[in-house]
Amino acid sequence: MKVHEYQGKEILRKFGVATLDGRVAFSVDEAVEGAKELGGDLWVVKAQIHAGGRGKGGGVKLARSLDEVREHSDAILGMQLKTHQTGPDGQEVKRLYIEQGCNIARELYVGMLLDRAVGRLVIMASTEGGMDIEKVAEETPELIHKVWIDPAIGFADYQARQLCFALGLTEKKQLRQAGKFLRGLYEAYVAYDCSLAEINPLVVTNEGDVLALDAKLNFDSNALYRHKDVVEMRDLDEEDPSEVEAGKYGLSFIKLDGTIGCLVNGAGLAMATMDTIKLFGGEPANFLDVGGGATAEKVAAAFGIITSDPAVKAIFVNIFGGIMKCDVIAEGVITAVRETGLEVPLVVRLEGTNVEKGKAMLAESGLNIIAADTMADGAKAAVAAAEA
Repeated sequence: MKVHEYQGKEILRKFGVATLDGRVAFSVDEAVEGAKELGGDLWVVKAQIHAGGRGKGGGVKLARSLDEVREHSDAILGMQLKTHQTGPDGQEVKRLYIEQGCNIARELYVGMLLDRAVGRLVIMASTEGGMDIEKVAEETPELIHKVWIDPAIGFADYQARQLCFALGLTEKKQLRQAGKFLRGLYEAYVAYDCSLAEINPLVVTNEGDVLALDAKLNFDSNALYRHKDVVEMRDLDEEDPSEVEAGKYGLSFIKLDGTIGCLVNGAGLAMATMDTIKLFGGEPANFLDVGGGATAEKVAAAFGIITSDPAVKAIFVNIFGGIMKCDVIAEGVITAVRETGLEVPLVVRLEGTNVEKGKAMLAESGLNIIAADTMADGAKAAVAAAEA
């Protein structure tokens, strides 16, 4: 789960991470009023979407008067903001963050996530802040400094100093502030079960202060039951409606750009199914895992989600019945086809527990279903049906 910049900063401030003051706004008038409350003569108008690269896309503007705050807010609010992380369609801006301006001397980068290869949390820091960190990692990896945190010890003071020195933060004031900043970031990450914490840029002002000018926090969805306050921050406008609907039924769904809808049980089988479809020249329209404990109701809901996508030209149901019995899947398929009035070709491959019973149910249903004995046969049939 992701949150907006201003929400991430609210969390980080609880742990002593220094940020600038700001106000969230859902209208132009609220933006201007927020700037008045902040005071001063320099503000930044920021689009709030769940994507990086907002500045390059025109979603971050500097304002030196209240008239400019109104002008920029009017231009950004409601725009379809396109960045390298939104895809070609972009994302509609429905909220703004009006933040105090500051005098930036240097822009740095700090990020934290789990290094799965090592099995430890890693904090990464670079002097190349404000840039695409992926590009920095690819072209000049030596500019990214890393420290790995021993879970038995935690984030040690010497590691904070090590990162500060690597960033050129050697003055006493900067060492103190940056050390507090890094420790607060680590504590927030652990306390909130984050999967990513990223500050880009982390800035040093002309006055020598160290501040988070941006904040990106992602959370482990499996741990959200422990963080009701984070769940309340969820912005459904930033999520795909189909994925939101799937979540209501406990389904794992990710929309893709192809034409063949996939309904599979088990993430591994789902990945193999998508690869097999691509092997035979097709493109999957989605990743949909009904899980091991799916009911006929869930399968019917899954069909409804898949068929709501106008790009879907065929559907491939590929089920291995272990915990999930094939006859239950068959019942769900039959119910879904009848309820939705399915008009696109349907290919079904069943294997495992109660497979013969499931196949018999499909054959006796009187529905136009293409049966397949193997995953390869099913993928070929689905590709052919989508192209017909």
